[in-house]
This record gives sequence, C-alpha cells and structure tokens, in this order.
Amino acid sequence: MITPADFQELVRTRRVARQFLPTPVDSELLVALLLDAQHSPSNCNTQPWVVHIVSGAARDLLSNALPAADERGDLTPDFEFDMQSYTGVHAQRAQFSGRACYEAINVARDDQQGRLAAMQHNLSFFDAPHVALLFMPHIHDYVRSASDVGMYAQTFLLSLHARGLAGIPQTLLGLYARTIREVLGIREEMKLMFGISFGYADPQSLANFVAVGRAPLSESVIQHC
Repeated sequence: MITPADFQELVRTRRVARQFLPTPVDSELLVALLLDAQHSPSNCNTQPWVVHIVSGAARDLLSNALPAADERGDLTPDFEFDMQSYTGVHAQRAQFSGRACYEAINVARDDQQGRLAAMQHNLSFFDAPHVALLFMPHIHDYVRSASDVGMYAQTFLLSLHARGLAGIPQTLLGLYARTIREVLGIREEMKLMFGISFGYADPQSLANFVAVGRAPLSESVIQHC
C-alpha cells in the first residue's frame, strides 16, 4: 500500500535534470516505465498519445539534425508557442526559473555565447541517452487530447523518479516537428507536442540541483463553499 507520505515524497522531490550520464536505461526497465505511463487517465479512455522512444543511433542522428535545422532557422512547430505571450506573474515565474538555471551553471545575464550554448544543449537532449517524443493525432481543436498527453507525461516523469532516473520535458523540441518527423519517418498527421529527455542524472552537475519552488496555493486555488 502506498502511503500519503510516500506519494508526497515522490511528487515533491521530483526535479528536472539538465545533464545526464551516458548510461542507457535497461530495456526491461524501459518497458516498466512505459507501462506505468500507459495507465494515465484520458478523456473517455481515448489514450490519444503516440510516443516515440529514440535511443542509440537514431538518437545520434536526430541530435545532429536538430542543430542543423536550428542554424537554418527551420522552425516548424505543430502548435503555436511564444514565450512573449506570458505576462504578469506567469512571466515573472518563467524569468525566475530561467535565472536560477543560468546561475547554477555560472552563465551571466550578458553572456550571450554562454546562453546560446545552454539553449543548444537542449538539442542534444542534455546528453541523455533517450528521448520520448509525445505525438497525438488531429482530434478537433486538440485541447482535450493535449491535456491527456500532459497527464501521460506527468505519470512518466513520476515513474522515472520513483525508479531512480530523471527526465526533463522540453517544449523546445516541438519547434522542430517537421525535422523530427522526417528523420524518424513519422506520418505528417501525427502532431508533436514536446519531448522528454531521460536517463540517469549526472550527480556531479550543478545543473541538476536547481530549486525553482512553487507558487502558494492562494495564487492558484479558489475554494467555493
């Protein structure tokens, strides 16, 4: 029986990793992770997620193709994304998170080269040996299916943490949807939301010990009695 204390520990100690060891995840363990995630809830049990796990030679091929696409300015997101759309408290939270991450790896605010290198590290999956790419088919306005994919991602991330691994959701990968489809031979009708790079976190990397905190409940929850 899982106790509330066990669940609290799992949820509240999960962190993203921004530097991984090259050690691959054992195939049996990978199947266990995916089976956990497959039990995520979804609207009317539609389970709209289609997940591509990229490892080994395919992962290396993709990690070469993405920087090349970025250099060409070949951004082909399936879904609109613009950080400038975040304003007020949401922008403040994003800015605080970004500042904490850069400070952890000693990249100054005016260090444009350092910031560019840190951004491009996304495109090599932070050296993780695996990346899970979360696709879904076109279903109406995508909103319900997108929420289902989000629940899948959370279950997958918690399963990683419970088993001594780590992951990082990467919205940036979704900006290169066409490149990813072409490299992996994925049908055009499958739309990419984002990716999760995962594996064993590097315990020596300061990038893996960033605490960004959470907003108080008073900013997020309104109770009606």
